[in-house]
Amino acid sequence: MQIEYSIKYSNRKTLSIIVERDRSVIVHAPLNTSKEVIEKEINKRKFLLFQKINHPQKYEIPKPRKEFVSGESLLFLGKHHKLEVVQDAIYGIQLDSKFYISNSNQEKAEQLFKEWYFKQAEEKIIPKVKFHAKNLGVKFRAIKIVDLKYRWGSCTPKDNINFNWRLVKAPIYVIDYIIVHELTHLLEPNHTPEFWNIVSIQLPHYNKAKDWLKDNGHLLETEF
Repeated sequence: MQIEYSIKYSNRKTLSIIVERDRSVIVHAPLNTSKEVIEKEINKRKFLLFQKINHPQKYEIPKPRKEFVSGESLLFLGKHHKLEVVQDAIYGIQLDSKFYISNSNQEKAEQLFKEWYFKQAEEKIIPKVKFHAKNLGVKFRAIKIVDLKYRWGSCTPKDNINFNWRLVKAPIYVIDYIIVHELTHLLEPNHTPEFWNIVSIQLPHYNKAKDWLKDNGHLLETEF
C-alpha cells in the first residue's frame, strides 16, 4: 500500500500530514526535515491515511453550475433561498427571504454573487474569529477570507488564519466550529486528544457541526 504525497517545508516546529478533499496527501514539515523522517511518519500513519484517502466524503461529483434563473436555490448560513430575477433596477444582490437580482445583471450574476458572498463572509466570520480567539487566549497575525479549493480554513506557520469564503453558506454553529478548530491549532498543531479536549471545552456540541459537514459538506464545494 503506497501513499503518494507532496511536501511543503516552512518555519513550523512540528510535522503534520493532511489529506485534502481531492485525496491528495500534503506533508507540512519543518525546514531541513529529512526524507527518512517523513517516510517514517507516513508509514506510521499509513493505515489511517489510507482510510482518509478512501473516505466517500473526500470527493463528490460536482453539481451542474447555476444558470441564475428564477426558481434556482442558493445556500446561505445553512438555509436555501430561492432566486428571483426581476425587472427592477437592483444594484448587485439583495436578500430578503429570497435572493433578488436585476435581469440587466443576469449575465454577470456569478461574479456579483461571489462578491456578495465574500463580503458576507468577512462580516460574519472575522468578528467571530476575534471573539473565539479572546476566549481561547490566543493571538494571530491576520485573518483573511480567501478562495481555498479543498479546505474550509487553515492556520499558517506564521499564525495567519485563513477561511474559505464558501464557509458562509454553512450554519452559524458550523462556522463557529471551523473557527475554533483553526484557532486551536495555535495551541496544538496536531489533532491530538489535547486538541479535541480544547475544542470540546469551547464547543461542547462540536460533533453536531462535524456531522453537518459530513452530510452536507459537498454543498459547499461548488461555487454556488
